[in-house]
Amino acid sequence: MNKRFFTLLSLLFVVLFATAQKNEVEQMLKKIKAVSSYEKIEKADTTRQYYLMKITQLLDPNNPAAGTFEQRVMLGHRGYDRPVVVVTEGYGGDYAFKNPKYMEELTKIMDANMLFVEYRYFSGSMPEPCNWEYLTVANSMVDYHNIITSFKPYYNKKWASTGISKGGSTSIFLRAYYPEDLDVSVPYVGPLSCAVEDGRHESFLEQVSTKANRDAIRAYQTEMFERKERMMPLFDAYCLEKDLIFRVPTSTIYDLLVLEYQFSMWQWGTPVSTIPALDSEDKVLFDYFIKMCGPDYFAAENKIESFFVQAVKDFGYYGYNIEPFHKYVNAEEVEGYLKRVLLTEEFADVKFDDSNYRFVTDYYTENDPKAIMIYGEVDPWTASGVTWLRDRNKENIKIFIQPGGSHTARILNMPEKMRDEILEQLNEWMQYK
Repeated sequence: MNKRFFTLLSLLFVVLFATAQKNEVEQMLKKIKAVSSYEKIEKADTTRQYYLMKITQLLDPNNPAAGTFEQRVMLGHRGYDRPVVVVTEGYGGDYAFKNPKYMEELTKIMDANMLFVEYRYFSGSMPEPCNWEYLTVANSMVDYHNIITSFKPYYNKKWASTGISKGGSTSIFLRAYYPEDLDVSVPYVGPLSCAVEDGRHESFLEQVSTKANRDAIRAYQTEMFERKERMMPLFDAYCLEKDLIFRVPTSTIYDLLVLEYQFSMWQWGTPVSTIPALDSEDKVLFDYFIKMCGPDYFAAENKIESFFVQAVKDFGYYGYNIEPFHKYVNAEEVEGYLKRVLLTEEFADVKFDDSNYRFVTDYYTENDPKAIMIYGEVDPWTASGVTWLRDRNKENIKIFIQPGGSHTARILNMPEKMRDEILEQLNEWMQYK
């Protein structure tokens, strides 16, 4: 009887504690002026209280009259005695909000609180009406700064930021714009591009990995160009079946995808052993081609249109080296492809603003913030990353390049020695153990 009584009493205590913690978090959210609404969401992780919030942000921080928009942010509350990780997502956040098993790496490592911030102009953080004028790196940095300063009075332990790809870039930028907001930055595979077609990726791809691997990829590209006339009926039929509409002829889309294949192979670290034999039937080579480079990437209706808008404005992107394929490709169809193929005519005359590139470069050249920056050795985005900081005698900026690594390079898949070094340094700075 006594045993049953104490068991019930223990369960009651757990329920009361969880309810009290929930009420405490919700009381905090009610006090934060920027939080316009919130809802509790369930995750497989039961050690945190999860809330999906909407934060009211100014479209133009320098002109409040321009109006506001609602930005989606997910809080994973672990405890006020734990550090905070700000996930600087560079795109939409549905994959994190809707997946009950989502868990960000740094948050897991440090058993930290998490603030996952969806980027402005993506998914549920799209302003209505959409005025592209306010989609800039500088404006997005104010978004993150406002969120951090809104929550900092309640979480007084160490703060870190992290993000992957464009989110990694966002983490790099945020430290430069608001260095006092964070104790540590841990960006993954984040580029810092200097132009719409940056120019550094092409030379990188001419030297990456081994000559045998590079030759294998080029041989496949050449074969696809050689067979283009036979492949086009298959390609057109596929695009028709998928209801894909393009701004340029499908012949040009085909050429762009053959060029994109090289970048894609290295970005994701796909082994060249997956390439079919070059004397395979057309259907075999075509099916592999579509698997590796889906034409929906260049479709007029693109799910990441906001990214391409920002790429031509101030974020930057990459171009293709057409010299090895000059006999197959018309240079005029490829050069400037981002504006012609992926965006509407309203962006035809947009001039790239490199002020963000110059500002961030100057900051890291002149300063030495605590940062762990992770890249993959064969990832083309490494070409436009900030790995040049290794040669600047920085004490606090740590650059780790995963041997043979791709765009999937992370802390926990690093070689053991690198991983241990990162974790030791991270704990020294963040004091999470």
